[in-house]
Amino acid sequence: MAFKHIHLSTTIYLLALTAHSANAQTDSIVWRLDNLESLDGNTLAVEGSPRLIDTPRGKAIEFDGVDDALILDVHPLEGWSRFTVEVVFNPYSDGPAEQRFFHMQENETDSRVMFETRIVDGSHWFLDTFIKSRQQTVVNYAQDHLHPTGKWYHAAIVVDGKTFKHYVDGKLEISQELDYVAQGDGHMSLGVRINRVNWFKGAIRTIRFTPHTLAPDVFLTAED
Repeated sequence: MAFKHIHLSTTIYLLALTAHSANAQTDSIVWRLDNLESLDGNTLAVEGSPRLIDTPRGKAIEFDGVDDALILDVHPLEGWSRFTVEVVFNPYSDGPAEQRFFHMQENETDSRVMFETRIVDGSHWFLDTFIKSRQQTVVNYAQDHLHPTGKWYHAAIVVDGKTFKHYVDGKLEISQELDYVAQGDGHMSLGVRINRVNWFKGAIRTIRFTPHTLAPDVFLTAED
């Protein structure tokens, strides 16, 4: 009977894991960057001439690193005290050295969440993620984690209210303490920092927002 009890407990545990994974997908917001008009019903303000391109995994939007950007009057993380943000993107080798390619910011404050890249010698890049929450600023500057440019990657920021982690292709690169306070309504930009500096040269295909922390085994991948 003890063996049967253990087997049943294991089954229940596996079912719970399956339910959690399914829930992680159903309460997420997924943006496919397959047009230049709107994302999830949010109108795009297009600056410069970003263009739709074909990739082996569907459409994506390409930015020229000079004046291409998308601006949205929405803050997808509004009201969330914990969250996971994922992005599937391709940083080109000939882009600027510092690029703020995905920026979300609260209105009337400088509280923000950002994905950035740093290009090294035109052949590699590393992820730099940034969060300012009220008076606290944390930078995850992953200079010891270099990746070849010109390929598709998955990057994720995971915040549980007390820690701020970032991942590339499912691998944890940096984790730091952060007392995160949920942000209010705001706005965001893709392809540039909101104040129109540090332009991005590359392409973005998919973004996903989830109002809780996800484990790497349920992340999107670079193939999404």
